[in-house]
Amino acid sequence: MTSILLVEDSAPDAMLIRQALHEAGLEARVEVVTDGEQAMSRLRDGTAPDLMLLDLNLPRKDGRAVLAEMRADDALSEIPVIVLTTSSAPHDVRYCYQQGANSYVRKPLGLDRLIETARSIREFWFETATLPGPVRG
Repeated sequence: MTSILLVEDSAPDAMLIRQALHEAGLEARVEVVTDGEQAMSRLRDGTAPDLMLLDLNLPRKDGRAVLAEMRADDALSEIPVIVLTTSSAPHDVRYCYQQGANSYVRKPLGLDRLIETARSIREFWFETATLPGPVRG
């Protein structure tokens, strides 16, 4: 089964994102961690997710640091990362792409728009693109 690591510190946002992924028809095991330190610990436990949805504004270690650390680590560098955040700041967008984000998506407002976004993620990442496959740390 497809696995997604959702790195999101807002419990309501995490719940809505999980619901949107489900309603968009994405059959995946979605694991949620709430800060950047947990994300890095989870990634280094030996079983990598097929895809990571990464918020930028996180406690303990923000998403920018998580992304940079992942891309500097050969064992984690192939994991596709979609930055899913409220920030539309040009410097955040530019930084994330410079650090190797696979895409940058602004969190839409409302469940219907979030479902549309989740459907787009499903269609592109799990039906069109070829993922690198399981990565073992």
